[in-house]
Amino acid sequence: MNGTIRFPHLGITLHQVIKTISVGNLEIACYGIVLAAAMVTGLLLVMKVADKTGQKGDDYFDLGMAAIVVSVLCARIYYVVFSWDYYREHLTEIVNLRKGGLAIYGGVIGGVLTVAVFCHIRKMRFWKTLDTAVLGLVWGQALGRWGNFFNREAFGGYTDNLLAMQLPVSDVRTYEVTQEMWQHVTTIDGVEYIQVHPTFLYESIWDLGVFIFLMLFRKKQKYEGQILVYYITLYSIGRFFIEGLRTDSLMLGPLRMAQVISLGFILIGVILNYVLSRKNKR
Repeated sequence: MNGTIRFPHLGITLHQVIKTISVGNLEIACYGIVLAAAMVTGLLLVMKVADKTGQKGDDYFDLGMAAIVVSVLCARIYYVVFSWDYYREHLTEIVNLRKGGLAIYGGVIGGVLTVAVFCHIRKMRFWKTLDTAVLGLVWGQALGRWGNFFNREAFGGYTDNLLAMQLPVSDVRTYEVTQEMWQHVTTIDGVEYIQVHPTFLYESIWDLGVFIFLMLFRKKQKYEGQILVYYITLYSIGRFFIEGLRTDSLMLGPLRMAQVISLGFILIGVILNYVLSRKNKR
């Protein structure tokens, strides 16, 4: 592995960007470290918001522990199902998360199901709980996308825009390198680089913007469930367009699954906004 990542138009060259950290004989993937940091900080954020809004932070700690397990499991199942052409030939890799392979929409679905069951058991208000929980979720998404940076994955097609990112061909999965990328391969000091959209960065920036908006909007919230509505709508709009740039999309025939689900979530957001706002007025 070469380990260099370049942003040529920004004048940034990062040398020896590692994928793993060695602790004794144990190798820990940077991808996993970033995801763990995203989960922990997201959970702490939610607990703090809960305490400030008259809820019990301890309830959200328990919820978070359950939701993390279920969401990771569902995110992995979603990814494997829509990548079955590969995994049916590599069954032992299904449980290997070190190389990435988590689909956020699968995780979101798993998280919502966990909240529904948890709220029923603890007698908590479902929509208010989701309003609180999604704040930690979108923060975790913004931070967690940097795991893709260390894994050299979730990038888009060729671009020459300001944020264009260059990756050594030897450091990426060759089946994600398109013909257009090959046509624009750049050789620097004997190393071949592809130049691509850093879609992980686009989504991280978008998620951070959604997070800031939701944190500011909380003071103007008119009904329970409104934060959730704005989250699924805004996140899905950004994901729809960013997904169109990627070369590693999970496909269902000719359709990109993330784009299909994004459109479905936008529709759900519009419907929920109408239903919950009408319910609030009554």
